[in-house]
Amino acid sequence: MEMDPRRLLVLLAVARTGGVLAAADELRITPSAVSQQLTKLENEAGQALLLRTPKGSVLTPAGLAMAEAGEEIERALNVARSRMQGQAEVAGVVRVGGFTSFMRTVVIPRLPEWRAQYPQLQIQLVEDGFPALMRLFRQRQLDAVVVEQDSTTSDQRPLAAGMVEEPLLDEPWKLVVPAGSLLSTDNLDLSRLPLPWLGVEPSAANIAVLGRLRHSTGAHIETIHQYQDTLTALALVAAGEGVAIVPTLALTGVVQDQVDILDVPGLGTRHIALRRFDRRRPTSLPVDTVARLLRESAAAFDTRSGS
Repeated sequence: MEMDPRRLLVLLAVARTGGVLAAADELRITPSAVSQQLTKLENEAGQALLLRTPKGSVLTPAGLAMAEAGEEIERALNVARSRMQGQAEVAGVVRVGGFTSFMRTVVIPRLPEWRAQYPQLQIQLVEDGFPALMRLFRQRQLDAVVVEQDSTTSDQRPLAAGMVEEPLLDEPWKLVVPAGSLLSTDNLDLSRLPLPWLGVEPSAANIAVLGRLRHSTGAHIETIHQYQDTLTALALVAAGEGVAIVPTLALTGVVQDQVDILDVPGLGTRHIALRRFDRRRPTSLPVDTVARLLRESAAAFDTRSGS
């Protein structure tokens, strides 16, 4: 099976933007050219890669595999571009927005290393909730923003014109319960836990997991309290107030006294991605460099051990 690797990048653009029109806008070519490239790629692959729906284009399993190959090509090109430009030329200020657990575990520990590697590059972090970060991002007060989604219910709407999204990390959700409260975890029924669920602030990805459990189990799942910080959730669980769904990163380096952390089938994963604007701008090299550093740091993080 011989394929033109350039067509994989076209497929990747469709996967990220959700449709042919948006992909054409990102790639700065006509929608007809995008469709032609996709048709040729499907002919080369010998199977369908996209399903066209009224709400956009959805990748088939084969299409997802091809898009992943496109990401590898794109990553290699970005690394080569950065090396060709030379580290001494990477200079400027890049403002990155993100949420607590990713900043604390994946970004901040690497800042001294990055500062030594790129002395003329300033990485400024802005920590806030999703709505505030996206508002700053759309206003171009942030160069990039790290977002979280429940991977099985992630937003499938196309991104705004000129905006691209790159995957960084997928990590399992964990169930946190008071220590010793579950005598057995065999065949655990999430709709019949002995304690209530703790509520999380509405913009957090955790909220989608509860919605998914309501839908899949048909149970009437109610929540008590409402937390924003994982430390608050752990304190409430330790006090016997309820159970919570927490991502792996948020538990890294955190004292877990008086609680049990459980891996439960069906909880799914949290998908973490980086959103930024058109990478082909002349001034995009510093942002490209920071995006690569974030990808490399995320790739090195072991979500099984939390390190």
